[in-house]
Amino acid sequence: MPKAILSVHDKTGLVEFARGLSALGWDLLASGGTARMLRESHIPVRDVADYTGSPEVLGGRVKTLHPAIHSGLLARPTAADQADLADHGWDYIDLVAVNLYPFEATIAHPDVTLAEAIENIDIGGVTLIRAAAKNHERVALVCDPTDYPAVLQALQAGGLSPEMRRTLAIKGFRQTAHYDAAISAYLSKGAVETLELFPVQRLRYGENPHQCAELLAYQPGEGPLGGQVLQGKELSYNNLLDLDAAWRAAVSFERPSIAIVKHLSPCGIASADRLADAYQAALASDPVSAFGGVIAANQPVDEATAIAIAELFVECVIAPGFSATALEIFSRKKNLRLVTMPDLKVEPVHEFRSINRGLLRQAVDMGDPADAEWKNVTRRETTRAELRALRFAWKACQHVKSNAIVFAINEATVGIGGGQPNRVDCVRIAAQRAGERSIGAVMASDAFFPFPDSVEEAAKAGITAIVQPGGSVRDSESIALADEHGMAMVFTGTRHFRH
Repeated sequence: MPKAILSVHDKTGLVEFARGLSALGWDLLASGGTARMLRESHIPVRDVADYTGSPEVLGGRVKTLHPAIHSGLLARPTAADQADLADHGWDYIDLVAVNLYPFEATIAHPDVTLAEAIENIDIGGVTLIRAAAKNHERVALVCDPTDYPAVLQALQAGGLSPEMRRTLAIKGFRQTAHYDAAISAYLSKGAVETLELFPVQRLRYGENPHQCAELLAYQPGEGPLGGQVLQGKELSYNNLLDLDAAWRAAVSFERPSIAIVKHLSPCGIASADRLADAYQAALASDPVSAFGGVIAANQPVDEATAIAIAELFVECVIAPGFSATALEIFSRKKNLRLVTMPDLKVEPVHEFRSINRGLLRQAVDMGDPADAEWKNVTRRETTRAELRALRFAWKACQHVKSNAIVFAINEATVGIGGGQPNRVDCVRIAAQRAGERSIGAVMASDAFFPFPDSVEEAAKAGITAIVQPGGSVRDSESIALADEHGMAMVFTGTRHFRH
């Protein structure tokens, strides 16, 4: 009779899994609360203490740490190992279902004590995982409750394949490595930093064909950006960068919004009552650059929006979802990549960039701090319409490469300039892209104006109001020039560089 040991903190799905094992004729061993839960569910189970002949001691600190358990796990299917087990009256153990004390959840509480953290360092569970994972050619390890159905199904079909056993073992070693890293980081108070990444897919190449590349994720089994590719060619390195930039921009707005990105630079961002109208407004911002770009929507793409997008050659569309009709429309473009996202969150809260022999880590720019205040600094106050457009432009500006300049009317960009080493050139680029649409538009600048020349260029283009952080030693010159041209200017006190 095959034997399994069950010792879990997270009991999600345990009863169903144990009932399935019992129905297959498995002999179940369990410790403490796990055994009690199974017994209350009328599932036959033996306490580990009864099997080993050794009671739980030290208030439950020692339960499964016994030679009868670990010999049963580590024994190989050889005559010598079988004889050793028989001499002691022990059996092979063929499956382990185990998960660990919630150390990370415990230390996440702001008022956690060191004693509480120490008590949530799992010893027996980690040892079970390592023993089963080491001997995975014979022992099945299940350390993730989400794997219960697949393992049970495999057992019902005749047994686990070597590939499945190996995959489960790798998951176990990764789990214990992550667990130990969290403990080490906590006890060392940040003296040691670890970054755990899981391979998602090997990419065809990097930015250029002669560069190799790979997509890695913070969580095992995650899709690109945490989403799912529904159709189209395999995502490229450049696609992923553009999708990330477009998604961040689109979901920063609350109303139905579209962001179009090309080569990591937004070429159009717009919000409207209808997603299709937002798309048309974003496309009108720079239709030449939008060709071959990436489109992000902060709402599920409907039929009208899909019809409009399908008229343009684009590489990818990313959205929280797609209507059935939209999927049918896009299916006619076999190479178009569609990515659906599970929610509108931008995660994680930190972002990394590699530099020579190291990494930079910073908090993600989620917009102005809660206590940020806008201050009108010119003689003329902004109108209600200007203020609405300025707030949109200010948010859009945060997703443009520095030195970022955005011209906007209502809630749509009409000209974007960024990525240049001086700000005045970015104003000129935005004005060139906008053309006559700049007349009556507003302008956002991600950082202050070191000289008033940018304000002068804005006035020439017909800009009526400007939003910027302020803080330059020449602020007074920019304000005076705005007053001279009858423009309104608002200071935010917050800079939004995006290098």
